[in-house]
Amino acid sequence: MANPHLPPLSLLLLLLLLGSVHGVSAVGVNYGTIGNNLLPPKKVAQLLQSTLIDRVKIYDSNPDILDAFSNTGIDLVVAVENPLVANLSKDPSAAAEWLASRVAPFLPATSVVSVAVGNEYLTSGDDKLEPNDVVQAMQNLHAALVARGLDRKIKVSTPHSMAVLAASFPPSSSTFAMTLLPTMTSIVQFLSDTGAPFMINAYPYFAYRDNPSSVDLEYALLGNKTTVRDPKGYVYTNMLDAQIDAVRSAIGALGFGNRSIEITVSESGWPSKGEDGDKAATPENARTYNTRLIERAQANRGTPMRKEERVEIFVFALFNENKKEGGVSERNFGLFAGDGSKAYDVDLSCQFCSGGVSGFGEKAAGSSGVALRGPSVWCVAKPHAEEGVLQAVVDFCCGAGGVDCREVYEGGDCYAPEKVHAHASYAMNAYYQMHGRNYWNCDFKGTGLVTFSDPSYGRCRYSQQ
Repeated sequence: MANPHLPPLSLLLLLLLLGSVHGVSAVGVNYGTIGNNLLPPKKVAQLLQSTLIDRVKIYDSNPDILDAFSNTGIDLVVAVENPLVANLSKDPSAAAEWLASRVAPFLPATSVVSVAVGNEYLTSGDDKLEPNDVVQAMQNLHAALVARGLDRKIKVSTPHSMAVLAASFPPSSSTFAMTLLPTMTSIVQFLSDTGAPFMINAYPYFAYRDNPSSVDLEYALLGNKTTVRDPKGYVYTNMLDAQIDAVRSAIGALGFGNRSIEITVSESGWPSKGEDGDKAATPENARTYNTRLIERAQANRGTPMRKEERVEIFVFALFNENKKEGGVSERNFGLFAGDGSKAYDVDLSCQFCSGGVSGFGEKAAGSSGVALRGPSVWCVAKPHAEEGVLQAVVDFCCGAGGVDCREVYEGGDCYAPEKVHAHASYAMNAYYQMHGRNYWNCDFKGTGLVTFSDPSYGRCRYSQQ
């Protein structure tokens, strides 16, 4: 337990300083909806709260999904579909209207943190899509966010495929494709100016599937036994890190090497089923890759080129989508089948989440199964918030915040488990209840999560208003 007697002013200053620190090692997932057998959005949102997933990326601005994720503590990345980009690029008022009608009505209850303008727009193969349109649409949307004072909360970017690179190996020599250089320069300049991440869809699966004789399977599956050396001395134990650093080098080759531009892996995954003869797409390989991918996302670490720079990752995908075009593998990237049953066994459980699920269609032991409604609501710590940030929150709540924290001291009913996440959840909830249960009373610099499942356990009782 922290010292609750630190000077209140020091604690408040500390919390203000923490506002600029990355407090959460986010684990994201892509939620596609090209299927006719998928669970309703409210059920999806409810059950994701029982997992370690705390960011969800969608491929449109579906109002049912935005409404379903309100007051869940899960961040959303919404998207402008490729056919709509041109309209938003030609008229700033069109971008402002899109924001006003598609996103603003759900704020702040729904935590929208980013807008993805298009998806693999520059390499879609659609001759009707003008490369410069995506740049102008991004600029217009950012201007609309600035006008509403939302530009610090909501960032604008665009996800790319690896095909924007001229070559991805060796990573240190990678550049963007010559034909895309003017557009990529404008995009990277925009990201640098606005503090938005560069989004890349990276799939070691395709590299292995297409070249099984030259790519080591374990290297593609994020294993650490195989090493590949870059001519500049960087050592890679998995292909994903090499792909990320290839993008990093391409950004540097444009003259932005000294700028701080974060890279987000906006899609990465492995299918559990493929075409006849596709020996890569198996449930075993999918489980191995996605388990390691989630572990890598939680590790809060960088790559050989930038070991200190965290990389946010969105797993592709939440569901198998049975109406998706393309080969068999395209319809089988999901962690779950459309009805919510597991496609294979990947552990998405977390400590101190609200409830728990073994599959979206199955109620886990100890879970109440109660829908998210009614007057009972609590505030707990996000399961992957950094302990240093949570400790500062505990210090504040138990000090200047005025919370009676005797129950989390040694001998108290909530002392065990003696972990900062547990103690922080107790203190945050008490503060939240004391101050009227407004959504901002459970923010705590992005580390708090509102839940409708009672987090009480044993003799430890969480207060209610």
